[in-house]
Amino acid sequence: MREATEQDAQAAGADRATIGPFADLLRIEQLDENMFLGWCHAGAPTRAFGGQVAAQALTAAGRTIGGGRLVHSLHGYFLRPGDPARPISYEVDRIRDGLTYATRRVTALQRGEAIFTLSASFKHPEQDDGRQRTMPPVPGPEELPDPFLLWERTDPEDYAKAGGFRTLDLRFIPPDAPGLPPEVPGVPQQFVWLRTGTPLPEDDPLLQVCALTYLSDLTLASTATLHLQPHRFQRTEPATIVLASLDHAMWFHRPFRADEWLLFAQRSPSAGDGRGLSHGEFYNRDGLLVASAVQEALVRDRRPHPGPA
Repeated sequence: MREATEQDAQAAGADRATIGPFADLLRIEQLDENMFLGWCHAGAPTRAFGGQVAAQALTAAGRTIGGGRLVHSLHGYFLRPGDPARPISYEVDRIRDGLTYATRRVTALQRGEAIFTLSASFKHPEQDDGRQRTMPPVPGPEELPDPFLLWERTDPEDYAKAGGFRTLDLRFIPPDAPGLPPEVPGVPQQFVWLRTGTPLPEDDPLLQVCALTYLSDLTLASTATLHLQPHRFQRTEPATIVLASLDHAMWFHRPFRADEWLLFAQRSPSAGDGRGLSHGEFYNRDGLLVASAVQEALVRDRRPHPGPA
């Protein structure tokens, strides 16, 4: 596999144009027919944000697709922590181009090693009668506080390091809010409104899907830790949980805009063996189920456990 050279990285960095604060997070440069270059901000100290890596990998795959096909699913594995101080090379393997479906595999590389792999499937749209789960009647985002304002007030130093996360809009729905489905014992759940913080181009459906791929990695893994501690944007004390994405899958059901409010309904049916599994569904303001996500994450509790009496 060919990894980008330092000359490639310098040229791409000098040539990067600005579309908007959030759109810039998904920008990649094409180095040759199947090789792209991107930069990712930190999601944790010294570790690139996995949602951005996945979104850029999907962008690279989509750049090699033509003929009106749209993304309908992706499956990714996080293999090694990415370094936010170095560029990431995305190598695309054109697996198949059929009459309706096309498949791409992408390998993200740093220092000659794979840090992430992605398989993505694209298809021509079809018309038929569909069905879906009904969206719960939850409070709208306008009725909820902005967690970033709280974060900035309670920990301004940490907030200043948030980087790309500050280009987002998030609203957490309180667990006792009216309209939420009752929580099943052993299955913690959380409901979050989210969107990009700046408008996205209206004529780029690939960018909308890649933006939602980024957004999907913000809170899904933390759903598996709700029995241990609150989500990081809501915490008021140092983190005690080691949390990292292991694999991530998404299915895109209907057209949507990631720069308009989407409800992310999440639940975690299992946690154990140092891992937590979470499911999520995205609904638009009209109640349409537009996408689904499943993620398994590494979950380790760093709090001291009492020994035998």
